[in-house]
Amino acid sequence: MKTRIKEFRARHDLTQAQLAEQVGVRRETIVFLEKGKYNPSLKLAHDIAVVLDASIDELFIFEDEN
Repeated sequence: MKTRIKEFRARHDLTQAQLAEQVGVRRETIVFLEKGKYNPSLKLAHDIAVVLDASIDELFIFEDEN
């Protein structure tokens, strides 16, 4: 999975820690998300999208496992 969280976070001038606080997770979770090493729950993906004023489809690019 690839994400554009870092790009959208920069547009909103938010640090990883600030985004994490707003969505109720640890900063490390945001780090893992930005590196594509963690697949978020639908609720977390939604919460991040709301904070970053984006759609889930804009933020997360899900690739086929094949």
